[in-house]
Amino acid sequence: MPSTSAPLPSLRIEGRILFLSQDPQVMDRQLGGGDVSLAEALPLRTDVSTDEITPANICYYYDEKLGEFPYLGLKCGDRTPVTAGSVKAGGFQVTVAGRRYGKGSSREASPFAELCAGIRLVIAESFERIYRQNCRNLGILTSTDFGLIERIRRGESIPIEEFTRGEDELTAELIRRGGLFKLSQARRQGWAPAQRPVPPRPMTYAEKIIARAREGGQPVRPGQSLFIKADWRYAHEYVTPMALTVLERATGGDFRFTAPDGIICFSDHLTFVHLSMPAERKAIGLLDAAQALQRVQQRFCEKHGIRHHGLLQGREGSEGISHSLMAERYVLPGQVAVGSDSHTTHCGALGALAFGVGTTEIANSWLTGEVRLEVPRVVRVALKGGLRPGVEAKDIALEILRTPYVREGRAIGQVFEYTGPALAALPTDERATLTNMVAEMGGFTGIVVPDEETCRFLRERRGIEFEIEAWMRSDDGAELAHTIEIDCSQLGPMLARPGDPGGGVSVAELQEPVRIDIAYGGSCTGGKREDLRHCHEVLEWAVGRGLRVAPGTRFILQFGSQDVRDHCLREGLLDAFTRAGVELIEPGCGACVNAGPGVSERADQVTVSSINRNFPGRSGPGQVWLASPATVAASAIAGRIVSFDQLRALHGA
Repeated sequence: MPSTSAPLPSLRIEGRILFLSQDPQVMDRQLGGGDVSLAEALPLRTDVSTDEITPANICYYYDEKLGEFPYLGLKCGDRTPVTAGSVKAGGFQVTVAGRRYGKGSSREASPFAELCAGIRLVIAESFERIYRQNCRNLGILTSTDFGLIERIRRGESIPIEEFTRGEDELTAELIRRGGLFKLSQARRQGWAPAQRPVPPRPMTYAEKIIARAREGGQPVRPGQSLFIKADWRYAHEYVTPMALTVLERATGGDFRFTAPDGIICFSDHLTFVHLSMPAERKAIGLLDAAQALQRVQQRFCEKHGIRHHGLLQGREGSEGISHSLMAERYVLPGQVAVGSDSHTTHCGALGALAFGVGTTEIANSWLTGEVRLEVPRVVRVALKGGLRPGVEAKDIALEILRTPYVREGRAIGQVFEYTGPALAALPTDERATLTNMVAEMGGFTGIVVPDEETCRFLRERRGIEFEIEAWMRSDDGAELAHTIEIDCSQLGPMLARPGDPGGGVSVAELQEPVRIDIAYGGSCTGGKREDLRHCHEVLEWAVGRGLRVAPGTRFILQFGSQDVRDHCLREGLLDAFTRAGVELIEPGCGACVNAGPGVSERADQVTVSSINRNFPGRSGPGQVWLASPATVAASAIAGRIVSFDQLRALHGA
């Protein structure tokens, strides 16, 4: 029973406009009190990541204190000109940037920090999906209309319709109401969007999952904004305290959860933060703040009876990284899984619709059992041919990341549906690398239509005899946004240059030797069974020839979960790791989130890593190259970046 819509107020900006310029002197001028024009600020920073808006250590805070820190990691030229408190003190209410603003992590701490600093509107050429959705959930307005800049400076009041134009009714109402909790309250009071039924149409597999998860199960089409039932809703200690904060503020502390058996919390991000945090940060209380997050989450789970995969008892480490454990133990084909991390897409390898959401959304999903989404378009990735020996899923992902369709931001918010003979030959662990790194591609999620390999994985890992249902496929004639074709038979071992996962280059194309100080294998992307098996193949070959990790190089291997560690122990893989001089680390996110062994300590250090992203500062101040597990292992033995084939050639094999 629809109710009247909220009033449509106008926006009047009285504060200043902050242009995120590539020129650090332009930034200095603005932060020092001077205003600049758009022309003076050009070129604007593009690809601003949430790691730059709120570096990982800033996320130890989860309340208004975050307002002191937006853009603290923003790289402009060769400097990071923003200092603590400078944005808030500058009286800025509008931020302006280039394309793909808010890429990377789904951390809602980033827009929340902007909000607490006084930012009411962000204008950019384009936005990453999760970031923009987080803004809207919090009540921050976003726009791609640069014409607003002069209108604001003339003192105009901007009608809210300027920000809802082109949006579906549900999204428009979210913007009008000023946030997700207010929209949910309106829905409880009877408001509902007036949506026309979608006639039967050929649908993609992802669209079918959405249709089955919405109330009534009617067909869907791209662009619809819906609430759907989520089978799994999970969070980790970096996010749960902030989720609890927003819950208490929205409800006054009086709340009950819907379907609590589908809620899971994990302690994985900050397990080893004490081993990598610099002394100067410990001295100002950041270690205490970081470790308090896990305790807040544990108390929350105990109070509300929420399932919690926590820290190990009797030794350092965690039970596992959230995505790893969700894939190994919980998620099934055809289900919907949402998590408080952009790499929730990992579980799409099992044929689930799995995607990351922000803090407000995860908290609201705990209350309602639902999550809001705009039905995404689908880009099909056809992996043709067969993979050459020594080429892995990570190499495919890095190749996809450098395609024009992805580099130009045309894949933002889309589902990557992986198909083709090369995909069919990949085990589920490898498929998880492809779906996991859709987060770096800017997509909504990655998905693999379940097949016999999916059934094998579920049978061997969980003892489940899963039967694929007839609906679990994309219909012939289903609408696609685009098709990316990758000839895997021509693909060799790949890298991503420091600074951006999209900076792909093949190992064979390197013009000069790249010496390394650190090799790191781990994270949700690089700590699975298959990843460790690839490392073991290299290291077993090496120790058989009397080779070890190169002098002056550290090689850290970190398991994605205790299940992976136990598997490696049963299969006898640990002996070769130890004999090669590898440092073995218990499960946790570790160096991938700048919190554990494998983090660089100096700007001149070089790392080759199997993690999923290498934005500035992501794993310390040094330079991070991305590579497959086998390339990481081979490089550790050589002391410089090489593929396994190149390592063998160096030693006459």
